[in-house]
Amino acid sequence: MKVILKADVKGIGKAGSTVEVKDGYARNYLLPRGLAVEASAGALKELEQQKAAQAAQAKRELLAAQAVAEKIHKRTVVVKVKTGENGKLFGSITSKDVAEAITKTFQVTIDKRKVELSEPIKSLGVYQIEVKIHPEVTAIIDLQVVAE
Repeated sequence: MKVILKADVKGIGKAGSTVEVKDGYARNYLLPRGLAVEASAGALKELEQQKAAQAAQAKRELLAAQAVAEKIHKRTVVVKVKTGENGKLFGSITSKDVAEAITKTFQVTIDKRKVELSEPIKSLGVYQIEVKIHPEVTAIIDLQVVAE
């Protein structure tokens, strides 16, 4: 029996795939638990429409990410911090601080998890920071840490 999986089923396939399974397995396990639906013409057409909608959504997200990257790429963000002697910071600059500075400077919302910092910044200077806006889109910004 041909079925369309609604959820990932170990050993069978991923959600959204069309697979051939034994009649008893489909009728007694997959269908009653809502893990699959029978692969009728209408269900296959609906699956195609869902895949097309997901592809269109992914393309919109990619274009939006590229627009954001174009806006911030190779730009400078200034962060003012309190410092002690020898230019040492009180505390450190984290990815959260960088994301907030980008948001204030460019009016673009960036999640702190998208900012790639190998370690927190603990001294004054200019740093190049990578921002992964989308899995396929990366922007590099210059972070200038200055004393208040």
